[in-house]
Amino acid sequence: MEPAILRDDMVDSLEHEAKRVVRSERIGLAMREVPRHEFVEAERAAYADISHQEHGTRVLSPSDAARLLELLDVEPEQSVLIVGVGVGYTAAVVAEIVGARNVHAVDITRSLVYQARENLAAAGHEEVLVDWRDGAEGLPEYAPYDRILLEAAAVRPPPALHDQLAADGKLVMPHGTGEQRLSVVDANGDVEEHGNAAFAPLLVEGEQADAIERNRTAREDREHAQRSAESRHGWERDWIDWDGV
Repeated sequence: MEPAILRDDMVDSLEHEAKRVVRSERIGLAMREVPRHEFVEAERAAYADISHQEHGTRVLSPSDAARLLELLDVEPEQSVLIVGVGVGYTAAVVAEIVGARNVHAVDITRSLVYQARENLAAAGHEEVLVDWRDGAEGLPEYAPYDRILLEAAAVRPPPALHDQLAADGKLVMPHGTGEQRLSVVDANGDVEEHGNAAFAPLLVEGEQADAIERNRTAREDREHAQRSAESRHGWERDWIDWDGV
């Protein structure tokens, strides 16, 4: 079946009352234009509403991507930063609306940066800037941004990203660790929550999406456990002055 027909079927299902994750005409039209098969190697998964692992990262399902994009609510010519670009699909949909030159993206995993660049070029959006960065630091060179999309979960909005928002800007992100909520944070720090989410945690410098240790929370738990095991209590503490007790 022709990819254009598959795209139409995919978006029709996302707009249908049963899912209703695509609500705006702008998002629907953009998703109908982006050739998702350029971003998803598994042909059967390209237009299926499923998430899966590819290139060491989670490729969002069309439903999940649509939820983020609807909350992002971009308008033509706005400046947008995508943090955690992954394979580049959401960046491409945003580029359809605001123009490729207005989209900037970063990822902490070098291989994904190259992959996203290739995918975006194949989809006709080679002018999207994709850089290798620690996502928590954003991309200050091109700030401020009207919209920032963080495609990874964090306990709180990263301060650097919040600082890079325009005065009337919005940051969309999965908020929390164990229990996550999709949240919209404005430039004043006010937060609106919009339903449950389940995203991988924001990686920090030194972590890579295709590495064995990629879960920030798991790493921190291990470090806390190690410190706890190394700490000594009661009579084991050599700093206690027993003679003075």
